[in-house]
Amino acid sequence: MADESLERTTEKVHLPVASPPRNHGHTLAAWVTVIVVMSGSVTAALAVLFAIPWLFWVGMAIIVVGGVVGYVLKMLGFGQPAAPTTRDGRPADARD
Repeated sequence: MADESLERTTEKVHLPVASPPRNHGHTLAAWVTVIVVMSGSVTAALAVLFAIPWLFWVGMAIIVVGGVVGYVLKMLGFGQPAAPTTRDGRPADARD
């Protein structure tokens, strides 16, 4: 009896043709970006809390610098590698 109920509730799983990269941003570029942006956010939040306008803008500048640093690190090869593409720009594993 238990086998019948198990068969009725089992669903088939349909997987994609190719799975995406599995590092989910676990790269040096991602970590550095997150750390710098978070420190800028904390700086800006403390500036708002203590009513220090110039420190708020310093925090905003730190956030912008974090984005630039992350982009530069990605360009230097410390980010997630790009998916391979064909000559016409489509993903290499795409099928017609």
